[in-house]
Formats: sequence, C-alpha cells, structure tokens
Amino acid sequence: MFRIKYIAVFTSVLLTFSSCEEKKIVSADLTEESPLTYFDLKDVSLLESPFKHAQDLDKKYLLALEADKLLAPFLREAGLTPKAESYPNWENTGLDGHIGGHYLSALSLMYAATGDKEIKERLDYMIAELKKCQEANGNGYIGGVPDGKTIWKEIKEGNIRAGGFSLNDKWVPLYNIHKTFSGLRDVYVYTGSKDAKEMLVAMTDWAIDLVANLTDEQIQEMLISEHGGLNEAFADVADMTGDVKYMKLAKQFSHKEVLDPLLDHEDKLTGMHANTQIPKVIGFERIAQINNNKKWASAASFFWDDVVNERSVVIGGNSAYEHFHPKDNFSKMIQGTQGPETCNTYNMLKLTKMLYEDTGNESYIAYYEKALYNHILSTQNPETGGLVYFTQMRPGHYRVYSQVETSFWCCVGSGIENHGKYGEMVYAHTNQSLLVNLFIPSSVIWHEKGVELVQVNNFPTEAATHFKIKAKAKTNFTLRLRLPAWTYGGASLTINGEEYKDFDANAPYINIEREWNDGDEITYNLPMSLSTEQLKDGSNYYSFLYGPIVLAAKTSTDNQDGLFADASRGGHIASGEIVSLKEIPTVVGNPDSLVNQITKEDTEDLRFKIGGLYHTEAFTDSLELEPFYALHESRYMIYFPQATKDGLKAMQEKMEKEEAAARVLEEKSSDVVYCGEQQPESDHSIEQKDTWTGYDYESHWREGGGYFSYNMRNNESMAKYLYIDYLDIDKLRACEFYVGGVKVGELKSNGEADKPLNTVVFDLPEEVQQMKDFRVEIKAIDNLWMPKIVEVRILKESL
Repeated sequence: MFRIKYIAVFTSVLLTFSSCEEKKIVSADLTEESPLTYFDLKDVSLLESPFKHAQDLDKKYLLALEADKLLAPFLREAGLTPKAESYPNWENTGLDGHIGGHYLSALSLMYAATGDKEIKERLDYMIAELKKCQEANGNGYIGGVPDGKTIWKEIKEGNIRAGGFSLNDKWVPLYNIHKTFSGLRDVYVYTGSKDAKEMLVAMTDWAIDLVANLTDEQIQEMLISEHGGLNEAFADVADMTGDVKYMKLAKQFSHKEVLDPLLDHEDKLTGMHANTQIPKVIGFERIAQINNNKKWASAASFFWDDVVNERSVVIGGNSAYEHFHPKDNFSKMIQGTQGPETCNTYNMLKLTKMLYEDTGNESYIAYYEKALYNHILSTQNPETGGLVYFTQMRPGHYRVYSQVETSFWCCVGSGIENHGKYGEMVYAHTNQSLLVNLFIPSSVIWHEKGVELVQVNNFPTEAATHFKIKAKAKTNFTLRLRLPAWTYGGASLTINGEEYKDFDANAPYINIEREWNDGDEITYNLPMSLSTEQLKDGSNYYSFLYGPIVLAAKTSTDNQDGLFADASRGGHIASGEIVSLKEIPTVVGNPDSLVNQITKEDTEDLRFKIGGLYHTEAFTDSLELEPFYALHESRYMIYFPQATKDGLKAMQEKMEKEEAAARVLEEKSSDVVYCGEQQPESDHSIEQKDTWTGYDYESHWREGGGYFSYNMRNNESMAKYLYIDYLDIDKLRACEFYVGGVKVGELKSNGEADKPLNTVVFDLPEEVQQMKDFRVEIKAIDNLWMPKIVEVRILKESL
C-alpha cells in the first residue's frame, strides 16, 4: 500500500515557540538512526480520555450524514440522477460537493483509527458512486461545482476571470475540487483502495489537460482564486506513480505571489486571507520533501515560524475575520467577534506534522500539543458532536455549533477529519527508537520490534502518565519520552518502581536505551504549574495556562443567539449580543505577579479561582477557571485585560470612549458588509466584475474599474441611509452608488483627505426605504477606478 514517506534531515535548530522564558535545544539526537516516521493510524488505538470521547462522537456524526445527499452535486454535474436532494447551506449555494471530498477523508481516517465496518461500508459506497460519476463525465473529472463543464471549458480556452474568492463567476471552484483530490488520496493512503488511486490519477490527468494550453502567466492568474492545496495533491500523485509530469503540475500550481517572498524569508502575510495561504505552503513543503528542495523547505519553515510565533494566540489558532492581522496589532482579535478559524489550525497542524518529520524538532511537537488540546479538541461540542467555525478571543463572547442537517461550512469539513486522527502524532519511530510525543491515553503496536506500548493516564488532571511494555520476547530499543518545557526541569520517572535519573533535564527527550521485557512499567511524572501568556502584540491582555492547558472562565449563558446553527449562509457566526469590553473584569496587578491571584481548587477536575478582579455589577470579584477544551455552550474569557491600580482608571476611560462610537454605529445599522473579506461578502451574495481586494491601513477593501454589489437586509423597512467607509489614498478615483436600482449618490476622491479612512453617507429615497431587501451596487465611472471601499452599511437612523 502506498504510504507518504518523507525525507528526514535532523538538525539542532532552535525555534522560538515556547510557553517558557527559556527554551532548550529542541532536536532529538537521532543522527545515527534511520529517518523518523509515523506509525500507521491503524496501529494506534485511543484509550479512555476526552480524545477517545471526541473520536466516538465524530463517528456518530459521520454516520448521521447521508451519503446520497453529499453525492447529489457530483451526480447532477455528471448528468446522472441524484438519489436525494443536496444538503442546504454551502452545499447548495455554490460550494456544492466540497463536504463530499472532506467526507472521503474523514471516513478513511476513522476507518484507519477504528476499523469500524459500518464506516468502511459507507466509504465503499461513496467511492462506487463517485466512480460512476467519473465514468459518466468521460474525461476523468469528478466534481460538484455548479455548471462546472462551462467554467472548465472557459478556463481551458484561456478565458480566466479570477478573484480572491471566485473563478469565472463561481465560488472558489479550485478550492472545491481540491477536497475531492485530497479525499481520493486519503482513501488510497488509509485503506489501500485501488479504485481510489485509479480515480485520483485519472482526475489529475484531467487537470493536466485543463491547463495544457495555458501559459505560466495564465495559470498564475488563475491561482489568484483560492485553490486549497492542489499543489500538495499533485505532488502526492507524483510520489505514488513516479511520473514527473505530475510533479510539473504541482509546481505549476504553486502560487508564486506567496512562494517568492517566502523563499527570500520576507513576511508579506498581513491582510491576506489566512486559510487560503496555509494549504499552499503545505504544498511547497510536500514538493520540497519529494525533491529534497532545501530552499522550498526553508520557505515553509519560515512561514510556520512567522505564523506560530508572531501571529497566533494562546490556543494555537490564528486570524481574525479569517485574515492575518498586523503582527503588532491584535486589536481586531480582541475586539472582533470572528476569532481563529478551525480550518486554519487544521492546516497548521498538517504543516507541523510534516516539518517535525523532516527535523525531529521538539518545538513542532510543543505547538502541536498546544493547538490540539486548546483549539482542535475544543471545537467539538461534547454532547451533540457539533463543530465550531470561529473560536472567539473577544472576552464575553461565545461559539456556534454545527448541526448535522443544517451546517456545511469548511470547518465542518475539516472538523469531521480532525476528531478521527488524534492518534497520528502521539508516537513516532526510527529503526532503533520509539518516541512518545503526546500524553494521550493510547496503545501503539511496533510490528518491526514485536512490541506494544500502552499509555494510560488522567492527564492533565493527573500530572503523570504510565506506560506498560507488552512483548513476546526481550527486545532492545531506545524509548524516547518527550520532556516538555512546561515541566521546567522537574520531570521524574521510575522503571518497575525504581527511580531513573540518567537523563538531562534540559534535553528535549529522555532517552532510555535498554533491553525491555514483557510487563515492564514506567511512571512518568510531569509536574505542571501556572503561567501567563501575554497577547503577542504586547498589549495588556493575558491568558492563563496550567502546563500546556489554556484556562478559561465561563461568564454567562445569556443571549447566545444561534448557538446551534441554522442553514443560513451566516449561521456559523455568533451574532448575538456583544458584551461591552468595559463590562469585562480586569485583572488588577503587575504582570509578573498575576499567577499569584490564582488558586487551585480541591476538586476531581481541574478548577481554579482567579481573584483580585476589577468588575462591574455584571461580575463578582472572582471567577472560576477550567480547561478551555471542557468549556461549552457558554460565553467565556480566555484573555483578561490587565492593569495596575494606577492604570486602571485611564484604561477604563479609553475603552469606554472607543466602544461608545462603535456601539452607536452598530445599534443604528440594519446590515453591514466588510468589503474584501471572504465570508461577509459571500454571505451577502457578492456579484462583481473587474474588481479586486486588498489590505491597507489595517483595513480590507475592494476596488476596481468595474462594479460590485451585495444583497443587503432592510429589517422592518427602516433603512434611511447608505453609509460608506473608504480609503482616500489614491488620486483620480470616482464611483456612483445604487440601492435597489436607484442611484443615491457619487463619490470622487483624490487622495487629499487629512486621514486615510473616511466616511460618506447618502439619503435613501422613500421608495427604497420600503423595500425589505435590496442590492447595493458600487460602480466605477468616468473611466476611472473607484476608491478603495472598506465598508458598506445600511443605517436606520442618522449618526
């Protein structure tokens, strides 16, 4: 069976990721051994723990999904009769079929992890039906992209109309079909299906034919549109077939606008849509592994270092409103209501897994552990199995959970994969060493050595883990136990009851080389202590951790509108009441003494009290902290504002002033679109021609020489004004505005305003005010480009 194999280059690189002030040398000493590799997922079994619970719940979620509904777009586009109607939400509004691709991957992972027969039957049915679609299409193609035949014909002929989130007027069709490519690959990798491999190769041949007559420039223009990690998928086909034509295709699909700066170790990420870029970098790394291209590998590791060490929050996630914000300004993360996206961390962990296998660098594991416990595990509702899109960092806000029949977002697709592959990084091995990287209760079978290692614990409630060796005969190998930085050198262990001291407390791994016997037992004590982590822009927001576990406080269960998502396009967004930041409790004290205000409670579960809080009437002077992954269906706080006694008054006054203006604007708004941001524009059914997006002055925008329009709501027919924010930073710009087909005004700018961001407001005619909803269109005039439009609002009252 094909297995993705990687080139291992072991170094002593020092990465900066750590929750501690000092970081030890992070590479395992494996230079005399064979390359590091992972165990097959089928050889790792989860034991009782929150991870096993999440896996079991995910299996139920997968089986609750109806295969025929997911297959409907593929059958329709192949000219066959669907056996059921498509699911709603993103699955019938333009991204038809993308969950079907994720479903293939999720079923494959779950089958490998559990061997469940019902999962395998469902997977076999999906492959058989998709094979019929491929045969009906007759050219190798498999996809649910609406009217795909038309757009693929246009692209093949060189008629390319690419926007960041559209291609030939369709919603990211390349991104969509990437999920099918990845799904077929995973079916082959995890189950050995020959049909899946043949289907994947045939579909890749279709992709070669699609771009055969295009120039490199045309392909790069096409790649402006979000396209997932197609370069990774094509590189995998090259590796499994040995045919160089597929590697050529992988390189053709590598987006130079992103790759070139990374090759020079230049950071051009600010303002970019985060999850559009991460899969591209996974592809760069995959190509580097196969070709042993050190420069491309260095580009991928530079990207990882930048995102993890400078752009991520304490849970390991990144992005606000799906975009990379400035590294020195995380205010949108704290003030906004669309925090880190689950898909981003899903993809960062894929990249991390590849980079760790290349280097043996423990810092990759440290990040993986942090993101796995504190973001990925937290994104599944432990009762319903519902999945989370945005994990808000704004204090006092909440998350929304998917439902099986209504919710088909990208983070549902990656989510159903996440909880089926928890065993993938717990262990690794060389020809001589077995590495324990994570402390997740599980067992692993090392066939080459005839050994099974069983790990049991109640981590993190218990600050220890326990191992038992099962072997038919005495076996010599090195057991390498990861020594995390969060133990601060205090780890200890016993082997068969006797203390083992022969290790370096500052090394990344404890190496135990010996002849192991059946029944040998190890107790590994991993002391954990409280620590703080400041928001990375240096602002006065702090989070609290116990060892690697992020702690959070429940604040309220009130006004969680849409807690369980409906089928609307924006159902994944927590759109309930926004609690004013001035009502959020502040930790009063010096930053270096904040942990002294936390006390551990004497309970079976991890519970802490944090005191010394400045508070309004909405809060007491103390709150209970618990692991964030265990906190659900509640408003919460992960980041706490901090102030000294002297600085508290000034901070509150500043916060109140900033929030007052924003609150007034929100209260007087009927609807709003943030231009140039994927989800707000998609949720308002954007139509556009000859416009594009960008980012300047900490604002996303859309501009161009054509037009764009949104479908906007006029709740209770109360619309009175059209409100526009724009950047006045360019010469000779002009546009006009239409609402419901009626022209309401013009705007001309010449880059001469006193400040970059400016506002213009237009009265709405009476006949427009009575409409329940309408299109708002912005159109360039006078043969000029329009100004950079930042925000479009409908106001119910004057400001």
